[in-house]
Amino acid sequence: MKLFTVHRSLFTVLCLILIAFPTGCKSETKEPAVAGTFYPAQKDTLREMIDEFLSKAQKGSYSGKLIALISPHAGYQYSGQVAAYSYKQLEKKDIRTVILIGPSHHKAFNGVSVYTKGKFRTPLGDVKINENLAGRLINEKADVVFNHDAFEREHSIEVQIPFLQRVLKDFTIVPILIGSPTKQSFQYLTEKLTEILRKDEKAIMVASTDLSHYHDYETASVMDSKMIDAVERMSMEDIERNLVKREAEMCGAYPVLFTMAVARMLGANYGLLYTYANSGDVTGDKGRVVGYAAMGIYKSELTKEEKEELLSLAKNTIINYVTNGKIPGGEIKNPKFRANGATFVTIKKNGNLRGCIGNIQPGMPLYESVIKNAISACSSDPRFPPMNKEDIKDMDVEISILSPLLSLRDVKDIQIGRHGLVIRKGMQSGLLLPQVATEFGWDRDTFLEHICLKAGLPKDAWKDAELYIFTAEIIK
Repeated sequence: MKLFTVHRSLFTVLCLILIAFPTGCKSETKEPAVAGTFYPAQKDTLREMIDEFLSKAQKGSYSGKLIALISPHAGYQYSGQVAAYSYKQLEKKDIRTVILIGPSHHKAFNGVSVYTKGKFRTPLGDVKINENLAGRLINEKADVVFNHDAFEREHSIEVQIPFLQRVLKDFTIVPILIGSPTKQSFQYLTEKLTEILRKDEKAIMVASTDLSHYHDYETASVMDSKMIDAVERMSMEDIERNLVKREAEMCGAYPVLFTMAVARMLGANYGLLYTYANSGDVTGDKGRVVGYAAMGIYKSELTKEEKEELLSLAKNTIINYVTNGKIPGGEIKNPKFRANGATFVTIKKNGNLRGCIGNIQPGMPLYESVIKNAISACSSDPRFPPMNKEDIKDMDVEISILSPLLSLRDVKDIQIGRHGLVIRKGMQSGLLLPQVATEFGWDRDTFLEHICLKAGLPKDAWKDAELYIFTAEIIK
């Protein structure tokens, strides 16, 4: 009896503790931080404002699959109409997951913060977090954590949600804030997001950013055009270069770079500007403006005509360079050709290799990569003398457009005929294109041995070397 009394008393105490300190079973709801300042706090007013913005925006018919959007995050009175152009593209699309990536304006921290549980509330209602996906992103060793304080006052993600609520029906979000990214957080998060989006055709990314801040109208327009051009060309390198040289600005540069890195891994090959404006276009005050752009990032396969155009460019470059030392000119307008790309140009004569040179990283526009590598293949391959006029007769030219490199975790994942290989060990490295293994009839083990030999390494060096796989679109 005494024992029962003790247990009953303990039970009573536990109940009181549970009442005073909830256990967290109830789902957390993130209340809006900027409703009433950045956008209306009244449901009807907000809905009418967004719908009016959307009614004035245009939805285009663009080539390829939309991988990601870029949208501004200022007050709706300034950037709402621009943002509407991005979200107009989602109307009638079956999108179920939106990965929102924004900069942290109020809280400084290293790495990345992912909001993992509950809902985000706006005057238009609640939006659930995709807790499964968000939770899978957390990795403290990679500096990807849940930092609740970073989201408390932040607007860069919050202002995107009401637009999503007006153009999508049944969707969840994965809110991500970028602080000061570390090498680990950048590599880990881009790999994880690539993995998620590759498996889910109904997911999309949205990068939140404004452009230049508080310059006069003309200066802002010039600076912003440089950033827009870099995104259109999928040139992460030029975005970083613009920032370092202070030739352009982007407050959400890191979110955009994360987004572009993932889009590249998914095969995106060009960016598209829907519309641009700055605050001077809205207020009339052109002395100190902020720039806004609505953009999309697309994956679009090359058409037969585009492949023939690139192949013709490579052939004409070789012929002109060998015969008169000149490089063909002319303006390139195709956005797919202007976007950065990595290529190899292979020249064969009577079925035998006559030259093959390329670049692994997409550090220049696709068409420039083709021209540069065509010249190098015919004149600078150390295995062959420079080509002469006789050599260009009956030559066969092949272009390989490389995908981004993917770190190889298990050699069993190598698919002969689909994957090319890169090996790196110390100061030595080597590359073999996917078609090489097929042409020589190699199996996986032979392929691995030959990539080692190509790098000047022992044939079993792959066992403790860095290995990467890639695919290639082959034009011949």
